[in-house]
Amino acid sequence: MSTGIWILIVIVVGLAGALAGFYGARKYMEKYLRDNPPINEDQLRVMMLQMGQKPSQRKLHQMMTAMQQQARNSNKKK
Repeated sequence: MSTGIWILIVIVVGLAGALAGFYGARKYMEKYLRDNPPINEDQLRVMMLQMGQKPSQRKLHQMMTAMQQQARNSNKKK
């Protein structure tokens, strides 16, 4: 096998591995963030208390629903 073909094979395999790794890591992170959302109701309650607002359960639920809807809409756009 000539040196040129050997170098070409190494480059193609390296690119294929990089692409597979990128997409594998991307899918893993999407699943992780879907299963473990970055914010929950308790964190939202603490944020509202720090801002000087008194959060009601209804307001917390509305905000969480709005955030989840926004996340679904942004996923559909991609």
